[in-house]
Amino acid sequence: MLSRVAHSIYWLNRYVERAENIARFIDVNLNLLLDSPTVMTQQWEPIVSTTGDRPLFKSRYGDATADNVIQFLTFDQAYPNSILSCLTAARENARSVREVISSEMWEQVNLFYLMVKEASQQRHLTLTQLPSFFAEVKTASHLFAGVMDATMSHNEGWHFGRVGRLLERADKTARILDVKYFILLPSPSDVGTALDELQWIALLKSASGYEMYRKRQRLISPDGIANFLILDREFPRSIAYCLLQAERSMHEISSTTLGSWNNSAERSLGKVRSELDFITIEEIIQQGLHEFLDHIQTQLNCVGASIFETFFALEPVG
Repeated sequence: MLSRVAHSIYWLNRYVERAENIARFIDVNLNLLLDSPTVMTQQWEPIVSTTGDRPLFKSRYGDATADNVIQFLTFDQAYPNSILSCLTAARENARSVREVISSEMWEQVNLFYLMVKEASQQRHLTLTQLPSFFAEVKTASHLFAGVMDATMSHNEGWHFGRVGRLLERADKTARILDVKYFILLPSPSDVGTALDELQWIALLKSASGYEMYRKRQRLISPDGIANFLILDREFPRSIAYCLLQAERSMHEISSTTLGSWNNSAERSLGKVRSELDFITIEEIIQQGLHEFLDHIQTQLNCVGASIFETFFALEPVG
């Protein structure tokens, strides 16, 4: 497969997944505000921090009000990680490989883009309209993933797309968990209170994990939720699950067996996946959840760089 084609399919999936996760961050925050409206001001600053683009937001918008944050993360075309910008990039990547992907995939990403573009032209969505809009964004992303799995041959291109989707998902799960634990809680005195529990429930809902978590455990506890979202090997949005499945696709691409490696991409992904295989939540908490998640995000960035160097970078001729 041409590196250009693999690169486009990989980023097509990363951008669609990124758009969905941005919608999750905002939508769950809106729902949380219905339960605890007194913390409205504090709740929006961490959402921007989740993206890693807080300085850019401050320079362009100033205060982290609900309207400013929603506009920045959802419809700002000058911000490359807004939902609209992600879908614009996803659509362009899909257009460049239309001869490789299925027509149903192209139609779905195009409809997804047009839906968000139309919403951006409505000037200002009300707080009552926003939840249904973000639900549509999440559904459209799920439809794209389902259409891809059902209509595209599970060949190299499909595996590159799957790796992109899963790495993006793992990164965003780490970010939202890190923000809740390290930034979001207004005061240490709130630990263990109803507000604290509401925020942990909101975090689970942001990963569509509330029901699955409650089937495993009755109590809402920080350690239990961290263990579920980091180390659970069955929940499809946990970091461990995402990296395990991404590694399997990586080995399908390279035709190597699990447990071995023949390029830097396999090695870097295998290292971070194996680390999660043998660590316990007690060890994570002991070293510091924020420090551990920051380490995981750094490792995921290294995996992304290794994938680019191994599969997508063009070697100079001469």
